[in-house]
Amino acid sequence: MNLNIGNTFRPKFFELFRKGHYGTAAFASDLAAGVIVGIIALPLAIAFGIASGVTPQQGLITAIVAGLLVSVFGGSRYLIGGPTGAFIVIVAGIVSQYGMQGLIIATIMAGVMLVVMGLCRMGAIFKFIPYPIVVGFTSGIAVTIFSTQVKDFLGLDVEVPSGFIPEWACYIRNIGSIDFAETAMSLCCLAVIVFWGKFNKKIPGSLIALIFGTAASILLSRFAGVEFATIGTKFPELAGGLPLPRPVAPEFDYDTIRGLVSPAFTIAVLCAVESLLAAMVADGVTGHRHDSNTELIGQGIANIVTPMFGGIPATGALARTMASINNGGKSPVTGIVHAVVLLLIYLFLMPYAVYIPLSCLAAILVVVAYNMSEWRTFRYLLKADRPDVAVLIITFLLTVLVDLTVAIEVGVLLAVVLFVKRVMETSSIEVLDEDRIAATENEEIANPDDTEFLDIPKGVEVYEISGPFFFGLASRLEELEEGRKTGVVVRIIRMRKVSFMDSTGIRNLRNFCQRTEKRGIRVILSGVNPHVRASLQKVGLDKEIGEDFIFPHIVPALAKAKEYLSQDM
Repeated sequence: MNLNIGNTFRPKFFELFRKGHYGTAAFASDLAAGVIVGIIALPLAIAFGIASGVTPQQGLITAIVAGLLVSVFGGSRYLIGGPTGAFIVIVAGIVSQYGMQGLIIATIMAGVMLVVMGLCRMGAIFKFIPYPIVVGFTSGIAVTIFSTQVKDFLGLDVEVPSGFIPEWACYIRNIGSIDFAETAMSLCCLAVIVFWGKFNKKIPGSLIALIFGTAASILLSRFAGVEFATIGTKFPELAGGLPLPRPVAPEFDYDTIRGLVSPAFTIAVLCAVESLLAAMVADGVTGHRHDSNTELIGQGIANIVTPMFGGIPATGALARTMASINNGGKSPVTGIVHAVVLLLIYLFLMPYAVYIPLSCLAAILVVVAYNMSEWRTFRYLLKADRPDVAVLIITFLLTVLVDLTVAIEVGVLLAVVLFVKRVMETSSIEVLDEDRIAATENEEIANPDDTEFLDIPKGVEVYEISGPFFFGLASRLEELEEGRKTGVVVRIIRMRKVSFMDSTGIRNLRNFCQRTEKRGIRVILSGVNPHVRASLQKVGLDKEIGEDFIFPHIVPALAKAKEYLSQDM
């Protein structure tokens, strides 16, 4: 495998300046877009941090550090990096089980995995993950996020257990303890987010809801004596101001690392899928092409560095990316400006975050969950083929009822199984029992008038393999061989439609040849293309069969069979 880093890692940021196409007009456009995207990212970063079981400043640090690194080292001109709702479930689970130290280690491990994936040029692989799997766990994450926000949305003063079913059992038992002031605040903030977009597309409704909710909380507390649960009540240490984030090296422990391999893999896969899908959407809107392998490396660097500053996992954020494009963002400079804006807010405005009501953040996350749910796409996919529907529902239910880690692992396995199934549907092995067969090697494009037909001599049997000869199809040779007619002296294996052979296919072909040779039947290969022949040569199978019995076309193969029959007689 070629690991030429110079060809694999080509950040768009450096290409931009190397080509000398970046000027003051582009910078002005990026500056304006970056400021807007930074403002959009503020309430989301705070909400994602709290919902993930960490502090609001950790969500903001993630948006700053990861947003900067993704833009500098990423493979897309437009992608904006930061914390996203997709990670809420997995981050909360890791923090509850392994603590913040475990989350740091898992995120760094995921970053390393992403860098390795990029260096091994695996970026294109993630484009082939079946859409029902992506929709299944995205919709499942949305339902899980909504479920976790019901407590703060309704103002319930209860300890909510983890797990979807225990959560809702707790909500139902405590439905009588709803705080109507908190619920009213949530509904008002929700209404602001929903209806603000009808009047102004530039300024995000979530920011207006944050300002409205905070102002209403302060005024009602001061003049009406109505108290709301706020960030300050949940994180009282923030009242004293925020320290500057400093890099801290985590303490790696073998047992912890071993236990975190699975969650780290989930973070890496989720990051790869979400960032590359967002980059593809951005490509479709702008007409530019991203470099998927560079993007994986850039995401890996961001997830290695960000946790050392106290951040959480990050990836490409589609909503912020589209906001950047819609507001005139032209290059990765937009993402850098957005990170600088968030840094200034962190340094000078974060002490005021203690007044933000948790019910307001819950309303913001309910909207995030709705936008993530893709319920229209989910409903549409339910009309698809039964295998796709099964994959969709299994991934969705595993995400909601079991665990996102399990859902990702099973989803990847289902992707492989679905791929093998689809390939097997287009691949086959059959015995040509007709008295005559077409001599042309490509009937699809041949002129029927030019098609020559040849007789299959008595004592000759022709096996036709169509499609890749791999592990999913290899055992079919043995199945076809059972119960075949007697009197066969030569078996021709026609391989004109075999594009490649894997090790299992080669092994089964070798076993087939050995069995038939023991029965006194000569094997001849026909239609072997150079790529397949090279695979046979690597393992010496061409010499075992005999190079004189391997042909690129059926015509000389049949001639050789007739010659062999005459000698045998």
